[in-house]
Amino acid sequence: QVQLVESGGGLVQAGGSLRLSCVASGRTFIRYAMGWFRQAPGKEREFVATFTWSAGTTYYADSVKGRFTISRDNAKNTVYLQMNSLKPEDTAVYYCAAGVIGTMTRDYDYWGQGTQVTVSS
Repeated sequence: QVQLVESGGGLVQAGGSLRLSCVASGRTFIRYAMGWFRQAPGKEREFVATFTWSAGTTYYADSVKGRFTISRDNAKNTVYLQMNSLKPEDTAVYYCAAGVIGTMTRDYDYWGQGTQVTVSS
């Protein structure tokens, strides 16, 4: 089992920044890829970013490329999503996930509870 707990969401003005954190625990989480997804009201959950613990390979959705950065702190078992130049369309509940490397929700077996990000115009 892998447990994931997100934090860091909030309300920010357009152009601002937020950093989301995801603390991972469990015996084998290190074997998984770690991803961030988001879900806006009335929309499907969509891929944001992902990376593998072992190789450090990262992938980003085109909509966030150049603005968001996924990173990790191995000592703290924590994955971060640094979000800069935020736009109102980034408003969503953001979820941390653990699974195989991929951009689909079905690629991930474990999910956090989500953290709300609201970007005002």
